[in-house]
Amino acid sequence: MRRFPALLAIVVATSAVVGLAQNSGPYKVLKTAKVGGAGGFDYVYADSVGRRLYIPRTGPSPRVTVFDLDTLAPVGEIPNTNARGAAVDPKSGHGFSSSKPVAMWDTKTLQVIKRIDVEGGPDGILFDPFNERVWIFSHGAPNATIIDVKDGAVVGTLDLGGAPEQAASDGNGHLYVDIEDKSNVAVVDTKALKVTAHYEFGDTAKVPASLALDAKNHVLFVACRNPNLMVILNAETGKVITTLPIGAGVDGAAFNPQTLEAFSSQGDGTLTVIKENSPTSFAVEQTVKTISSAKTMTLDTKTNQLFLIAAEYGPPATPPPAGGRGGRGAMIADSFQILAVGK
Repeated sequence: MRRFPALLAIVVATSAVVGLAQNSGPYKVLKTAKVGGAGGFDYVYADSVGRRLYIPRTGPSPRVTVFDLDTLAPVGEIPNTNARGAAVDPKSGHGFSSSKPVAMWDTKTLQVIKRIDVEGGPDGILFDPFNERVWIFSHGAPNATIIDVKDGAVVGTLDLGGAPEQAASDGNGHLYVDIEDKSNVAVVDTKALKVTAHYEFGDTAKVPASLALDAKNHVLFVACRNPNLMVILNAETGKVITTLPIGAGVDGAAFNPQTLEAFSSQGDGTLTVIKENSPTSFAVEQTVKTISSAKTMTLDTKTNQLFLIAAEYGPPATPPPAGGRGGRGAMIADSFQILAVGK
């Protein structure tokens, strides 16, 4: 995932998306909590069982901030942890950060149990309940470091054939990882720790930045940036079923098996909702207006609410070049906020 401090300003949603699905619909921003705090941000993670929301903050005081998932009130933090994301195993009660070193903590007390040395540049993260392991993803080698959630032991590493972004598990020994620089999805046998296939998109779309999975119906939703498309694939064969337009600057995706809806969050201030009418029929159901920079999200499977994170920024220090885009200005103090989206 690209870091927020280095992002370029992103334009408002494309007319193609807005034209297909207006903001009218069942989803809306239900609550905005301006929690403030200094530092950049990246992935956000909802622990639906433990009812906590984890948000890493980077900068001079790196930490993982923790909030009550129901009230969005702050409950604590994991200090001295320069993380990009977090994941939790509800069974063992252990949490992990995608950082170097990886922090492992007790989810009840938020006390660090140990710090785990890893190679590469930790970025994305996923907990796989199939064999109780957490996957730490890196654009550089090794692309994945696999850790046993019970004791924090490193099980192994894996070359995924490119720079991984987001991943999803089917809960039955298969992992799907979108490879950003190769424009494909790596299929992993999590028991053998082996890549078994790469699902290529061809010229359909490039720069896959996020991914979600309907495990029951074997459908992959891969959100891409060039062009701004959701590429929908058969998870068993890799065949492209269809594509649908999304907003600009996508960096998060999720699938809700209860409602049969896929979601993608974009930095242009939009959240795209895609309805799965059947395993072969899909449609853009709604484009929800959020806030600029709210490009990552997480799904609370208990309440069916989505949580996005964002901040406000000042004007760029220097004007953009003629016909181009300039850099974004500094984050406005204490403007960091959490958005709850639902019906």
